[in-house]
Order: sequence, then structure tokens, then C-alpha cells
Amino acid sequence: MGIQKKTGLILTGGGARAAYQVGVLQAISEILWEAGWPPARNPFDIICGTSAGAINATALACRADNFGEGVQKLLDVWQNIEVEQVYRADSLGVIRSGARWLSLLSFGWLLRKWRAAPPASLLDNTPLVGLLHRMLDLPRLDTVLSEGLLHALAVTASSYTAGNHMTFYQTAADIAPWIRMQRVALQDQIGVEHLLASSAIPFIFPATPLYMGGHREYCGDGSMRQLAPISPAIHLGASKVLVVGAGRLTEPARSAAEKSAARYPSLAQIAGHAMSSIFLDSLAVDIERLERINKTLSMLPPELLEKTPLKPVQLLVIAPSERLDDIASRHIASLPAPIRTMLSGIGATETRGAALASYLLFESTYTCELIRLGQRDTQARKDDVLAFFES
Repeated sequence: MGIQKKTGLILTGGGARAAYQVGVLQAISEILWEAGWPPARNPFDIICGTSAGAINATALACRADNFGEGVQKLLDVWQNIEVEQVYRADSLGVIRSGARWLSLLSFGWLLRKWRAAPPASLLDNTPLVGLLHRMLDLPRLDTVLSEGLLHALAVTASSYTAGNHMTFYQTAADIAPWIRMQRVALQDQIGVEHLLASSAIPFIFPATPLYMGGHREYCGDGSMRQLAPISPAIHLGASKVLVVGAGRLTEPARSAAEKSAARYPSLAQIAGHAMSSIFLDSLAVDIERLERINKTLSMLPPELLEKTPLKPVQLLVIAPSERLDDIASRHIASLPAPIRTMLSGIGATETRGAALASYLLFESTYTCELIRLGQRDTQARKDDVLAFFES
């Protein structure tokens, strides 16, 4: 009897852009149900997530005994989400965090009185703790792992203290941790603190302390220094991987007219460009690397293929067909007034600065449009989805 192939799911980072993933998952659930799969059957043995994708991944993993229920839970959250569920958006909260942070950034040398207790980040994400507790059922995660309904869950964070990319994984199987250049894996009990760390967008949300090997390290968003986003699923045993991206891979390029009308970039435009580099570029590079390895392996004769530790990995990538920056620009008005006012000071409420806003727009008008886009993009790839799961 052959070894059963394990299917991995990779959910990438991107703040509010992660709503797109829920539309993809909903469409996959529908496609498989129409193909005769039981609605409760979990199609993924290994679930890996980074940043906001780590939150979606963990919520889905907690309900691996009922995939349809897990997807519906994510839909309920993302279709009704509000900024106030993720970070403080009231005037007092914005003044205490964002206004002070921007003032310190601009006039820090004049504001010596804040030196003792400077603001830690642009936004205060304290409300996210409550949302995570409502989304997750961590005792249920232990059960599905022990019963073999899920092989492994992995979430990633980046250690500001050690400078390493950290993958925390939970499994009932015997899987040894791995160490690569600037990448370290640790077997651990996944908790809310790991998700707060993994989703702590640099400068936007505060770092989270995690205890590793008896000492404390401050960690931030897992998309930083993530050189190989697909690798955790492969290390955990996946031979086929579905990757859900959050932009750039298939979205249309800027038109010549837009490029010719370019002005000097605003602070928000530069920040949005940096965010896209953090969240999107490493995935594209890793996909190219994996496809190149697959092509090389396909050219090897069987006797040489048996001697190499590399194995081909079946890959399916689903990513937005539209620019999420453009979609965000249509919904900026739905942000609470204090946040809108603060972001307008750096140009994030302008169309050209909407990339930054696209990561912070935790409002249902925006997230519902991303969910619908994810559903359409996945249904357009229905034949590919069926081939991926039926192979």
C-alpha cells in the first residue's frame, strides 16, 4: 500500500486583505460539495498561515472535524467585521497611539517627555484579543489533532529580538523541528499570543512577547523575512499544496496612462509599497523556486530521482484577479472618522495611497467585496480545483 499523500493549505498575510481567502475557501467548499464530497470532510491535512492568514488558518484548523462549519464561521466574522473589532478607532484611542506615534516620528527630538514611555505602534490592537477568543476553539484543535482529523497546524512570526523567522507548529505526529538559514521551527501549543505576534504588522501594531527556550523574544508579523512561505507545509509532510495569495500574482499591472500621470509618492504610497514587498513578493519568489524544482525533477531519470531528497510538489495558486488597492480606494470612506483623519495626514486616503489602507480596512463593505472576488476567482478555476483534489 502506498503512502497517503498529504494536502497542505497556505494562507498568506495581508491584514484586511485576508478576507479574500474566505471567499476562496467558501468556493472550494461549494465546488467539492457539488463533486460529491461530504460538507464536513476536511480537504486539508496540513494548514499553515501567516499574519492575518494565520488567524484564518487557526480558526479553520480548530474545526477540521467539520470543514463546512469552519468556513461558515470565517464568513460570519469577515462579512460582519468592523475596525473596532481589530484596533481602537475612537478619538481617544487614536490620540493615545497613532497621533502620539506620528508626532514622535516627526518631532521626537522636541518631545523628550515621551522618552520614558513612547507609543509602541501606530494603532492599538487590544480589541483583536476579544475577536480571537470568539473566533477560535483551541480545545477543539487538540481533539482534531489527536483524532487524526488534522495532521498539523503551523503559524509564523518574526523575532525582532533574534532576527529569525519563526514557525510554530502543533501536531500529534512525530515531526522533528527544522532549522534553515534565518528560519527556525518550534513545536508548540498554538495560542492567541502566537496569532497576535504573527499578525503584528510592523509599525502598525505592537510587537508581542513570546517565550522560547526559557527566554522572552519580541515578535512581529510573520511575513517579514519569510524567505520560503511554502516550506512549512512541505516540512510537515505535504506533497501537494494550495496557496491562497493576497495580491500581485495575477492582478493586472498599472496602465501606461496611470504611470505617465505619476507624482512624487506620498508617505502612504511608500508605506504601501513597503507593505506589499513584505506581504507579497516572497510568495511569488517561492512559487517560482518550487516550479523550477518541479521542472528539474521531471527531467531526471527514475534512478537519479530516487537518489535525491527533493520530491515534486503539486501546486495550485489562487490569487486576486483585480487590484486590491483599487478596491480599497472605493471603501476608504467607511473607515471611522478618527482613523480617516489620521491616515489623511500621510496620504492614505488618496487613491495612490490606498495600498496602505487596503491592509487596515477591516470594514464589511470592503471585506465583503473581497470575499465575492475570492468566490469568483475560484469558481473560474473550478476545473483546476477539481483536478487538484481528485488527483
